[in-house]
Amino acid sequence: MGLRWTDIHDIVAELDELHPDVDPQYVRFPDLMNWVLALDDFEETEEHCGEKILEAIQMAWIEDRV
Repeated sequence: MGLRWTDIHDIVAELDELHPDVDPQYVRFPDLMNWVLALDDFEETEEHCGEKILEAIQMAWIEDRV
């Protein structure tokens, strides 16, 4: 079973591995959405995503880096 938008911590772990030199604080939401959609095991579409989900992913990623 692949990743879904609600699998925030798993998404963050994969993004951090793929983009170790990126400061998540400065990632724009369109870029973040495209990066998540491009993950190998991601199953959902952008229609199931909203700004609140992207914000939650970004905040979790920032927290993971602290």
